[in-house]
Amino acid sequence: MPTVNTPAPLAQEFVAFAVEAGVLRFGEFKTKAGRLSPYFFNAGLFDDGAKLGRLAQFYAQRLIASGLQFDMIFGPAYKGITLAAALSIELARLGHNKPFAYNRKEAKDHGEGGTLVGAPVHGRVLIIDDVISAGTSVRESIAMITAAGATPCGVTIALDRQEKAVENGVDSPKSAVQYVTEQLHLPVIAIAGLHDLLEFLKTTSDERATAHAGAVQAYRDRYGV
Repeated sequence: MPTVNTPAPLAQEFVAFAVEAGVLRFGEFKTKAGRLSPYFFNAGLFDDGAKLGRLAQFYAQRLIASGLQFDMIFGPAYKGITLAAALSIELARLGHNKPFAYNRKEAKDHGEGGTLVGAPVHGRVLIIDDVISAGTSVRESIAMITAAGATPCGVTIALDRQEKAVENGVDSPKSAVQYVTEQLHLPVIAIAGLHDLLEFLKTTSDERATAHAGAVQAYRDRYGV
């Protein structure tokens, strides 16, 4: 089950937006895998109403174009909570009203109790997150969704880094996204991928961005899948 390919114009528009918003940055950044990456994507910097609303538009357009059928949205704590709420609002605006739910990091022992908040988890559930680094968040989400009697039907993310995952300190031939699609049998719908970022860097008129094209290409040549 492959990652669902992104329509190029939408992906290019998203990358340009992420760079302009300062969410996608260039330089030297250490990843969770211990690699020195020439770029860094921090969805936490979609930190005002305008940027978050625009992000939700990209997610919604991408999902509608994919044709994936789902009954509700699940956002894993913490970043997924805001993303799920924003996407739910945008889909409703477009005439696709979908409930959403999310989890607490710690179970609540008073009030309604439990770890799940929001709409009852049921039917076909779409998981939303910013990126998939190791697949841990997706596995935990799947466990919570299935425990509630529902069925995970896919994952949507903003950016697919398209790089080898690390297992026990060793590079894996597969990426974390490929692991989700092949081992967990869920389609992953990304707004954009590393190939889209490279295309943007090679074609943009922003010289500050094009200066990083070589470093990003070299990183993909070494770690890409």
